[in-house]
Amino acid sequence: MIWPGRALGYALLIPALLSLAVFASPLIWWGVIGLDLMVAFVALIDLFTLIGAGKFMFERRSGTVASLGEKQEVELILRNTGRWGRVLRLRDDVPDTFAAEPADFLVRVPGRSLAAVVYSITPRRRGSYAFRRVYALVSSRLNFWERSVSWKVRTDVRVYPDIRQIARYTVLARRDKLSTLGVRRSRKLGTDNEFERLRDYTEGDEPRHMDWRATARRRKLTVRAHQVNQSQRLIFLIDCGRMMAGDTGGGLSPLDHALNAMLLLAHVALIRGDQVGVLAFSDRVRAYVPPGGGAGRIRRLVHAVHNLFPEIVEPRYERAFVELEKRCRKRSLVILMTNIFDDVNAEIVASHLANFVGRHLPLGVFLRDHDIFELADHAPDDGIGLYRGAAAAALLNWREKSLAALRRRGVLTLDVFPGELTAPLINQYLQIKARHLL
Repeated sequence: MIWPGRALGYALLIPALLSLAVFASPLIWWGVIGLDLMVAFVALIDLFTLIGAGKFMFERRSGTVASLGEKQEVELILRNTGRWGRVLRLRDDVPDTFAAEPADFLVRVPGRSLAAVVYSITPRRRGSYAFRRVYALVSSRLNFWERSVSWKVRTDVRVYPDIRQIARYTVLARRDKLSTLGVRRSRKLGTDNEFERLRDYTEGDEPRHMDWRATARRRKLTVRAHQVNQSQRLIFLIDCGRMMAGDTGGGLSPLDHALNAMLLLAHVALIRGDQVGVLAFSDRVRAYVPPGGGAGRIRRLVHAVHNLFPEIVEPRYERAFVELEKRCRKRSLVILMTNIFDDVNAEIVASHLANFVGRHLPLGVFLRDHDIFELADHAPDDGIGLYRGAAAAALLNWREKSLAALRRRGVLTLDVFPGELTAPLINQYLQIKARHLL
């Protein structure tokens, strides 16, 4: 499609202004007509310079994996295969869930040459997206006309939860500065070792590992060999229902914060030799990754949850727990990430988590609602505001009683704001490992 350019408007403005002088002298009329014909003739000739305006080849260089909220550079390389130089106003086909900076470019490309532009994108939502085309307005030689052209250049990008936090954790761990993330050291109670077998004493063995009864029986120095506790299992039960919807700031939902914390804790557990799995659910099971270890486990977890979003449906906890019971028989640390707002859901969660006590180690992670806490702490002084503040305070009081009832039934609990979840969750895991609860 071809559009008139700004230069053509300026050119037509001159005879339009001269036409006002026709009333002063009718002879000027012929001059105005002649000037109009001249502009039309030049514009017609300039129109033909748009022939071949689409003779470009494009290449988009971008990573196929992006991290939520993290900037990433995209490079567009364009090759002018025509003889003449072109001026383009260029715009990439950026999905609505990305913020692009800058959004468009004015590029001058000589004939048979290359040009490149670089811009940054910031994904604001997880999921799989496609950059399908590149759009441009190609100007004619005198800028009297602009032709709208597009080229098919497809790039698929998967936006994952904040996976760069894993690299930050690794760097801080090497520098012994995990306290900057809020991660505390846990003092180990006893040892992390389990008895493996008896063997003959060799020089260098610690005296405290001597087994004197076996030594007396065998009449030979004998020590107890131990193996490190590992391959313990963590399974995340992640609620993707209405409890995890909403905006906690920066376009992130409680589910986004839960997934970010889950991935970092999974990394911490994997480097300690544990196995990690995840079961995501709403009114049905949305995704399942069985517990496992290895270098590729994080990638599998990320790929399984990157396209999950909250659904405005009631979470079916019973289906999730039944599915977990069928798939996982061995004792595991079961971490349920959800929220509670009413007696019905609170009782369902409490009954299922309490039933897991003994066979598994349940940990309920309940994400607070900023609005309710803000209303309870800073209620307006007017009449309606006081009632709302009292209702919020009553809801928080009920919530604390529900969590206390869970703790009395042997369920571990964690009650935090979504944006502050990661460090307390890791600390809870390290404490569980230090106390040998699993």
